[in-house]
Amino acid sequence: MESPFNVEEIFPDVAAGSGRLPRRQTGGSPQSLAVTLVADYTLRTRAYLPTAAIVDLLGEFGVSNGAARTTISRLARRGVLEGGREGRHSRYCLTKDAAADLSIGGVSIAAFAAHPDTWDRLWTVIVFTLPKENSTERSALRAQLRWRGFAPLYDGVWVSPQPLTAQAYERLSTVSSGAMTSFRAQHLQFAADGERAPIEAWDIDAIAEQYRGFIQRWKPLLPRVRAGRVTGAAAVRARTEVMESYRRFPALDPGLPLELTPRNWPRSRARQLFVTVYDGLVEPAQEHVRATVARAENEPRPDIRAHTIAEMGAGVGTLA
Repeated sequence: MESPFNVEEIFPDVAAGSGRLPRRQTGGSPQSLAVTLVADYTLRTRAYLPTAAIVDLLGEFGVSNGAARTTISRLARRGVLEGGREGRHSRYCLTKDAAADLSIGGVSIAAFAAHPDTWDRLWTVIVFTLPKENSTERSALRAQLRWRGFAPLYDGVWVSPQPLTAQAYERLSTVSSGAMTSFRAQHLQFAADGERAPIEAWDIDAIAEQYRGFIQRWKPLLPRVRAGRVTGAAAVRARTEVMESYRRFPALDPGLPLELTPRNWPRSRARQLFVTVYDGLVEPAQEHVRATVARAENEPRPDIRAHTIAEMGAGVGTLA
């Protein structure tokens, strides 16, 4: 059975200059942290941040000055950030492509577990075949499928409870040169003992453990968030880290039908906790980032604006 939390597979790395976002590593890599930080406070306007401010903010996560500057350079080479200058000082903002990808991804994250379960009892099935020697292409296709919430029922048969959008199908078609078929179907049970149900493509216990770990990590912070006692750098760190952790769940649990999961499935509790922490720290985190940028530029920056989950769900890249 496949592990549901192979981060290297779900968030594959890509070639430099491709405009794609970095893979999401457990614990938060410097590149992943940098993208989340920049997006959380500039995605509305693609505002520039001075290099010194980005370095200072990453330093609050324990990233050294040298590593922070290397991270920024790598993101620029990948097409995630684009640079500019203000006098003698360098600065960076998200590229249009990266901002668009982040905005689309943000809509998905915001929508995850936001509505009651309305499964139509149909599964999306993708069947593909690739020559064994095409290992790189096979890995790329598997990564794209996992990113879209699919899991392998058998080697070349992947399933998801959610419909496949035309955009996703087009993207999958460009990844694979082999034969591929998709259809939406109902599961018909065999009487034989050897039958494998579609839900068995996921390790339900392992996913539940990820949810429990998330809840155990963040629940103790709630009283302090609600009392307004998480401020400054601590607010930025908490807000960034809770996003880094939660954003993995839509790939791990693609809206698995509640009727097929154990009782008290923790998906909704994890979402409620995420929203409370992320939204509850909007003001103090925004204030700290603005102050950090002001120190680097010696002027206020009202164009640096944090967003809530509801605003993210509306597509913050399109907001004025």
